[in-house]
Amino acid sequence: MGFDGEIWRVTGRDGEGPVGEIVVDDADFPWLSGRFGAGPAYAAVEPFFARELELLEANLEERADDTRQEWEEAYDEIRRRVSLVSPRGPVAEFLLHIQGEQAWFRWSDEPFEDG
Repeated sequence: MGFDGEIWRVTGRDGEGPVGEIVVDDADFPWLSGRFGAGPAYAAVEPFFARELELLEANLEERADDTRQEWEEAYDEIRRRVSLVSPRGPVAEFLLHIQGEQAWFRWSDEPFEDG
């Protein structure tokens, strides 16, 4: 798939401005990953991404249902605050992780099914 080199944008939902850009350098479909360049609005959402990853790692280690619920709540906050925009336009649904200068994500033009 021809994703290498594409630039995906992460934007704030409430007019906060650009959160950052992801330059895709690896595609292991359905996941894409690449270099993340923070924009001016990233500082406002960075703690949410850090918390989401912390809970994700805890959930993978512990396999705890309560940790999963906490992760879902943390990720819902990210989705309320940011949008993901492909080179072709906004995507309907996404799962995005950002850690330092790395980002990895998957997306869909249709909403994900629950469960």
